Amino acid sequence: MSGLERPRTPHLRAGIVAAVATLVLDQASKLWLLYVFDLGKDAVRVTPFFDLVLAWNVGISFGWFQTDNQLAQLALMAIKAIAVIVLGIWMARSSTLVATLALGLIIGGAAGNGIDRFLHGAVVDFALFHIEIGGKTFNWYVFNLADVAIVAGVAGLLYDSFLGVPAAKAP
Repeated sequence: MSGLERPRTPHLRAGIVAAVATLVLDQASKLWLLYVFDLGKDAVRVTPFFDLVLAWNVGISFGWFQTDNQLAQLALMAIKAIAVIVLGIWMARSSTLVATLALGLIIGGAAGNGIDRFLHGAVVDFALFHIEIGGKTFNWYVFNLADVAIVAGVAGLLYDSFLGVPAAKAP
C-alpha cells in the first residue's frame, strides 16, 4: 500500500449496500407509483391517517426554496452532487458501523432525489400523513422513501455522536 492510499473502514461495504438498497427501493417505489399504479391528481386513501398523493417538489427539504427556474435546479443538483461526494468520503473514513450505515442511507436518499430532479425537474413525493382534530385536518409534509432514509440516517449519526461507542482516550 502506497502512502497515498487510505485503508478502507471495515464497515464500508455495509454503507455501500445501504446506499444502493436505499437508491433502488426509492426509485422502484416512485417508478411503480408513477407508471404502474398510475398515481395521478387524486389522493388514494390507504388508512384514516395516511394517503398516497402525487406531489412534485421543485424546492429542497420541506418544499423550501420552491422554484422551477432551470438555473436554480442546476444549482440544487450541483450542491447535492458535492454533498454526496463529501458524505462518501466521510463514509469511507467512518470507524463505526452505525455512522457508516447512516451515511449510506443519506447518500442513497440524496442520490434518489437527485435522480428525480435530473429526470423530472422535481422530486417525486407521494406519502402524506394527516390527522383530524376537532373537525380540522392537519397534514404533514408530503415525502418519499429517500426522505425517510435521509431522516433515519441523520438520526443514526446523532445517535452515534451522542450515545455511540466513545472514542479511545489519548495515552
